[in-house]
Amino acid sequence: MGTGKRGLLTAALTAVCAVTVLAAPGTAFAAPTPLPTAASSGSPASPTPPRGKDLEQVREKLDRLYHAAAVATDAYNAAEEKAKKQSAEIVALAKKIVEGQQKLKKLKNQAGASARAQYRTGGLPPTAQFLLSDDPGQFLDGAGLVLQGQQATKKLLGEMARTQKELREYADDASAQWKKLEAGRKAKAAAKKKIEQQIAAAKEFESKLEKEEKERLAKLEEQAALKAQTAWLDTGVLKEADGKASAQGKKAVRFASAQLGKPYVWGAEGPESFDCSGLTSQAWAAAGHPVPRTSQAQWKQLKHVDIKDMRPGDLIIYFDDASHVALYVGDGAIIHAPRPGRTVTVAGAGSMPILGVVRPDA
Repeated sequence: MGTGKRGLLTAALTAVCAVTVLAAPGTAFAAPTPLPTAASSGSPASPTPPRGKDLEQVREKLDRLYHAAAVATDAYNAAEEKAKKQSAEIVALAKKIVEGQQKLKKLKNQAGASARAQYRTGGLPPTAQFLLSDDPGQFLDGAGLVLQGQQATKKLLGEMARTQKELREYADDASAQWKKLEAGRKAKAAAKKKIEQQIAAAKEFESKLEKEEKERLAKLEEQAALKAQTAWLDTGVLKEADGKASAQGKKAVRFASAQLGKPYVWGAEGPESFDCSGLTSQAWAAAGHPVPRTSQAQWKQLKHVDIKDMRPGDLIIYFDDASHVALYVGDGAIIHAPRPGRTVTVAGAGSMPILGVVRPDA
């Protein structure tokens, strides 16, 4: 086994051990140990790091900033998906317009040939041609063909009119799609700007923390997640959740497991980095069952299942706005891409507020 794979396996096992700890209901949580102050340690006076409630407020503010970035990321991804579809529709319309123009040209050539044939007869009506004919019998034999020719010409002109109408409709549709594409471009640009603003604000906020404060903040985050997971497990929610993964679900879990340790990057869907829905959508694409790109679309379009019925491979949707998604891997654990600055990791399924569970291969 290579050193890279061994490192990922070690990280995964460490995370799974942490989840195993979470599975023990009633775990107690102690407040973080206060850091020594200048007065107690005898060291030179320095700014006192935030402690207790102050640091908890820091954690909550960071959570809000990254949550806002996640919401904006979903909006960006949705705009990106719409842009892809609209571009494909414009290409299809352009192809139809080209084909329609070629068809119209052919019809015009046919109409021109018909007009030239009529010109050669002098443009006389059939009755006059009959009276002036040297061989009326021969004329009568051809009268049926003339009538057929007139009907064909009428049909030809009707087909030309329909083709011209279709071309106008295709052009109108293409124009409408271009307008939608432009609106989508603006929406995507606005979402991108908001993402960058929220992440920049979070990073700037974090940069003001001392090393000790960052360490204590990390412990607070870990404790909050453990507390939420334990409270979730204490409800007995997993007592009946013993569903077995489908063949496709197993493939999705294997794919997600292979991504452990890769960085979170907003808007990314692999292979080197992922955002939350980029990971879940690619996991199920690898399983041979494509799903919507965004967490909100996954929540809206995929089949909902009760938590007690969930099985490995199902997707757990988080927060009231469906702004985060993770892949359930069993035993109360998930694999997910958390947020900027973090990597794809294993966590407790109840470590965040659950909105619901969806099943891609229902």
